[in-house]
Amino acid sequence: MNILEDTSIKQIITASLKKAISYQDYRDLVQQLVINKSTTGNEKTEALVNYTMLNDRRMKRWDKTLKISEEMKEQASNFNGNVTWLVITESWCGDAAHVIPALNKIAELSPNINLKLVFRDDNEALMDHFLTNGGRAIAKLIMIDNLTNKVINTYGPRPTKATALVNDFKAKHGVLTPEFKEDLQIWYNKDKGQNIMSDALNLLNI
Repeated sequence: MNILEDTSIKQIITASLKKAISYQDYRDLVQQLVINKSTTGNEKTEALVNYTMLNDRRMKRWDKTLKISEEMKEQASNFNGNVTWLVITESWCGDAAHVIPALNKIAELSPNINLKLVFRDDNEALMDHFLTNGGRAIAKLIMIDNLTNKVINTYGPRPTKATALVNDFKAKHGVLTPEFKEDLQIWYNKDKGQNIMSDALNLLNI
């Protein structure tokens, strides 16, 4: 990345951070959207409204049931960096509903991790700097060093094991079928956030 590009992305990130919200504010917003039968993003289709309702239930479940091992707690507490996890999301995104609660559980363990959320359709310039295979896939985590304001890592849109499942299926079948997407949700439920939390700790190099 050249100096001009580096300056440009710092400005975009700074602008996005000004609009970012906490995890609790995000949960409150999604719950209000369910009450209003609405959704985030530019499109307000019935399908996306229904996905938002489903994701609210998923996040509520994960907030209550995610279990963190003592080893993970120790790893997170030993992190002595100073970072922001800026996550691009939308309330209708199925992967985000599984990923973000798990990221929050890790962030809660360390005062040195600041989890913030922004919406994809409201932050197109940011999203376009962090595409996945050319697509605007979410949830996308951007890890920023708070001392230098430099991007030091990215993560997403899915945990590593789910990504491998998706890539293998696409290689064999070309596209993701509705049946595969159901199987992926079953995988998330069986994994119980463990792969996501492990990935998150690996981001911290601890």
